Amino acid sequence: PANGAYCFACLFSGCESLTSAPELPAMTLAQGCYYWMFNGCTGLSSAPELPAMTLAYGCYQAMYDNCTGLKQVPALPATTMETFCYAAMFRGCTSLTEAPELSATTLKDYCYSEMFSGCTSLETAPELPVTTLQQSCYDRMFYGCTSLEVNTDGPGVEWTIPLAVGMGASSWNSSMFVNTGGSVKESPAAGTTYKVAS
Repeated sequence: PANGAYCFACLFSGCESLTSAPELPAMTLAQGCYYWMFNGCTGLSSAPELPAMTLAYGCYQAMYDNCTGLKQVPALPATTMETFCYAAMFRGCTSLTEAPELSATTLKDYCYSEMFSGCTSLETAPELPVTTLQQSCYDRMFYGCTSLEVNTDGPGVEWTIPLAVGMGASSWNSSMFVNTGGSVKESPAAGTTYKVAS
């Protein structure tokens, strides 16, 4: 089934005692359908599967914002992004240590903006292989992830953003690693190999 615009927006916002979430089987999403759905659900430790392959403007925006107990997140299989689709999705999830794989092959403006901002326990950065960038697509993506150590050299897992079409897109990597734990503190350069400490 498909969803309607903003149909579940803020549905469980502030439900601090919520420990389990309902299934969300929709394969085709609508604008803002899950916006802020679980915002502030501090007792939620795991998230339901999100099988949707057709996304929409802001569909998952801030869905788990400030879910401080969230430790397990679902796979995100969609390959074509929409504007703001994953923006701030896991912002402030301070118990999250590992990011999900990001399967996208086509980006849109602000699609990953602030996605993991404030995830102070996050230790991994997902691969970002897309070769056509869009405005602010990675803006502040890992801002404030103090446990994430991205360095210019040393031991660790190799991580890079490939040289791509759209390098001139406005602010595509703005403040991406500000206030993180490694030596790379600002915006990473495309085509440069970094090391993520493990």
